[in-house]
Amino acid sequence: MDWKAGIEAAWHRVGGHVRRTPVVAARGFGLGYPVEMKLEQAQHTGSFKARGAFNTLLSMEVPAAGLVAASGGNHGAAVAYAGAKLGHRARIYVPEMAGPAKIGLIERLGADLQVVPGAYANALEAARAYEAETGAMQIHAYDAEATVAGQGTCMAEWEDQGLQADTVLIAVGGGGLIGGALAWLQGRRKVVAVEPATACALHDALKAGGPVDVEVSGVAANALGARRIGEICYGLAKAQGIESVLVGDDAITEAQLALWREMRQLVEPAGATALAALMAGAYVPEPGERVAVLVCGGNIAPDPLSAG
Repeated sequence: MDWKAGIEAAWHRVGGHVRRTPVVAARGFGLGYPVEMKLEQAQHTGSFKARGAFNTLLSMEVPAAGLVAASGGNHGAAVAYAGAKLGHRARIYVPEMAGPAKIGLIERLGADLQVVPGAYANALEAARAYEAETGAMQIHAYDAEATVAGQGTCMAEWEDQGLQADTVLIAVGGGGLIGGALAWLQGRRKVVAVEPATACALHDALKAGGPVDVEVSGVAANALGARRIGEICYGLAKAQGIESVLVGDDAITEAQLALWREMRQLVEPAGATALAALMAGAYVPEPGERVAVLVCGGNIAPDPLSAG
């Protein structure tokens, strides 16, 4: 695929449907250098996922059977939102571990929500069965060209907003967001993949020489809990030789708290994972190296302002 052309087309396609999210230059966090941040948790439904959902729906013909998607929560909310805005009915499968905040968000968006036991892989199996039975259009959370191109608009937009960093740290689940960034940048900036130590599909794939199944657990598992990295992401990561680092749950939670205390940014654990790599020393910049962090999601559980 011509990724540059594909992402440029996606950017124009989704421009009237997604938010241009803010960027900030931040200091603090116990670091002795500034960090550029893009606050993608301010996107519709609280994560970058709306980009891929809208790009998919706007570039393909949706069948009468509607849409189906499997999700740890954020992707499902994005598909539900985009589907509702464009007039398509959607069935969303999520695992119980998605948690009440994300499940409640999808319900409020009007989708036909199905909660299944287990993890994301179990939700994906159920979604595939529904697709085969009904002919509904499956919108994959991360391993589809339209999804990856849509997520790539985030990095294209950030560069348009004046990104100065030499290195960008991005949290990884199934690989849609970092895949889109790699597809757009094509080695023009260094990209560092950051994963929880207990949900490290890309890290293990790079070690094994190909995608492998991994066990998934931890505080960020409902967003970064893919059991197997996407083929698209793996191919791009391997070709570009990116660096992969791991962080523990304590480091993620500390970064999550720091974003609130120092910037009043309320994010879910996945949204704090990339910053955790800097705070915990999993990635240490060289002297003078300019770094940036993509804050990817804000659907914290439980919802701190919920009336319930």
